[in-house]
Amino acid sequence: MQRLIDNWVYGGFLAGILLLGLFATIGGDWSTAFWLVALQLPIYMLHQYEEHDADRFRIFVNQLAGGGRDVLTRKAVFLINIPGVWGVNLIAIALAHFVNLGFGLIAIWLTLLNGIIHLAQGLALRRYNPGLVTAVGLFLPAGISGVWVLHACGHGSAQWQALGLAVALAIHLAIIAHVRRRIQKAPSQSESHS
Repeated sequence: MQRLIDNWVYGGFLAGILLLGLFATIGGDWSTAFWLVALQLPIYMLHQYEEHDADRFRIFVNQLAGGGRDVLTRKAVFLINIPGVWGVNLIAIALAHFVNLGFGLIAIWLTLLNGIIHLAQGLALRRYNPGLVTAVGLFLPAGISGVWVLHACGHGSAQWQALGLAVALAIHLAIIAHVRRRIQKAPSQSESHS
């Protein structure tokens, strides 16, 4: 299991490319709106490679928020990204396909909110953060287009938008809460060296 925890991002990157090819093969009858919902998962996988290759994001958070302490573990990164991103996207895509296209706004807002956070952090810190390039180049266009197209086709009412945004916020706030709990529990650098 530890090898999966340590290396999930590389399989995800390759799976993202594979999904794009698969969707191009089987998605000929999909509406533009469903395409935009389904695309959220593979573009997230491509983003995760930029973000997590060589453990960049975890190291970045641990330096920025934890002062070098291990406030974001490899296991937490794995759980955030596999069930928290891939799983949520899969559920949202399935619900959009089988129940109501509005559920796709969960996947769209998860992507869009993450892109906004990356951009805001980059501007606030005036520096690159892991994942910024794909967040701006993929997430913002795909997310904004998704919100717009689902609204235009009648599946993006205020209630559906609120649901999508609420789920995305809940996931991101849970990550922040986890890191804050770890910061409070982790010994400071001076304590750990004494």
